[in-house]
Amino acid sequence: MNAPLPVQVLKQHLIDPEICIRCNTCEETCPVDAITHDSNNYVVDPDICNGCMACVPPCPTGSIDNWRLVLRADAYSVQDQLGWEELPQEKALPESADAGAAAALPDAVPPEPSVAAGVAFSAAGASVPPWSAAHPYVNLYTHKAPMTATVVGNYRVTGADTESDIHHIVLDFGDLPFPVLEGQSIGILPPGADAQGRPHHARQYSLASPRDGERAGYNNLSLTVKRVTEDHGGAAAHGVCSNYLCDLAKNDTVQVIGPFGHTFLMPNHPRANLIMICTGTGSAPMRAMTERYRRRIDTGENGRLMLFFGARTERELPYFGPLMKLPRDFIDINLALSREAGQPKRYVQDLIRERGPQVLDLLADRNTCIYVCGLKGMEVGVLDALRDVTMQSGQDWSILHDVLRREGRLHFETY
Repeated sequence: MNAPLPVQVLKQHLIDPEICIRCNTCEETCPVDAITHDSNNYVVDPDICNGCMACVPPCPTGSIDNWRLVLRADAYSVQDQLGWEELPQEKALPESADAGAAAALPDAVPPEPSVAAGVAFSAAGASVPPWSAAHPYVNLYTHKAPMTATVVGNYRVTGADTESDIHHIVLDFGDLPFPVLEGQSIGILPPGADAQGRPHHARQYSLASPRDGERAGYNNLSLTVKRVTEDHGGAAAHGVCSNYLCDLAKNDTVQVIGPFGHTFLMPNHPRANLIMICTGTGSAPMRAMTERYRRRIDTGENGRLMLFFGARTERELPYFGPLMKLPRDFIDINLALSREAGQPKRYVQDLIRERGPQVLDLLADRNTCIYVCGLKGMEVGVLDALRDVTMQSGQDWSILHDVLRREGRLHFETY
């Protein structure tokens, strides 16, 4: 066994403020409430953190995975962390502590998640990508050294007569590399400052284009952005970054960081099947994956595609027109409309149950991966629907759920 750390030495868990995009995933995931934040930074309380690692896999940027060996008496306090703009360098430990710490370094990596930690983020699906996913590049560009992209297109993709103002925005990177994969995201740095006079933090957006570009062979990508004018409760709210992006004109420039994401990735082996479940702008990664498959439709490499897509009405479904033009034998499309005139309310979980036999057929294939993207509230409904169709066939959902998570075949990206 590896020797434990000396009692006076702490391997302190820290969050890199230069990479963190303030998405709140870590704070929501932490089972012991050790993570907190202010308008500047997300930080870890050394008096509470038990090193369970529950927060590390869900982090889209890897900013959460930082550690420093310090004397317990000299641990960085919450107030220290809230005030810094970059991580401190590793400090040299006193010789009396350093010798023991050096011997213990093989064991300095925090332990595997506890049972409680696993429960805390089990609903979020797998913490590993599919086995065949391509290698993702992450954090190539940061807050201190962002990439400048040029807007080459900005189009509204929902009906002009609807309240849902969703835009398809195309960014070009010129001659500078910005490699991405379907399922990854980028951060946009909106101009200006917040109420405290600090530059705005980055906002995260999923890619809506495949790895070879919005236009095949070009160094560009696309985003699906909804103009935010109210919060989830319906109160008036002005989305700083969404309004900035939706108002951009051709040839405007944008500051970009990333890319981010190393788990919500599509499988890369032939004949892989995808079940895609989304609402609203959660369609972005599904569009990227579908377009990847469409571009190789004649190669014989594709598996089956099944899409469950929810919105209030057809006019509020982004990409509705192009989606309807895809061959029916290429993708099995199921639209869940909750406010379409003359039709009963239906949500994605209702359609999953209605298509239970077809869903089960795909789940029986180890080549099938499931992707869910949209508002966080849809997680429970989707999991309940998958459990219901599995149990109706006499199978044990808890066993299948565990297999899907362990094999990187069930992924959630919700907000």
